[in-house]
Amino acid sequence: MAAITAELVETGEKRDTRGRRVMPAERRAHMVEAYRASGLTMAGFARREKLKYATFAGWVAKAQRSAAIAGAIKFAEVRLPFASSRPGGDQLEVQLPDGTVLRGCRVAEVAALVRALKA
Repeated sequence: MAAITAELVETGEKRDTRGRRVMPAERRAHMVEAYRASGLTMAGFARREKLKYATFAGWVAKAQRSAAIAGAIKFAEVRLPFASSRPGGDQLEVQLPDGTVLRGCRVAEVAALVRALKA
């Protein structure tokens, strides 16, 4: 019976306790961007990069959720100045995070503008 020889090759990759490769978040984000630019299907890209399809699909889904959250409209609490009832009185001005400025003399006007923007 012949002896079997084994050699341990250290590649520098981090592994978890089950021996699976641990890929840093920056590298995962780079892989998702490369996939989007590749024109390949998710399965084809995962196969080319030697990734498990389910793992890669999870990365893509997480990136899509993050992008959706980042692009969501966010509102901030504001204190309203006393609106004058005289013509040309104080105007209420609200600036949205994307730079859009809404102006009106009454809260109802500004609220209608916000509703119109959401539609």
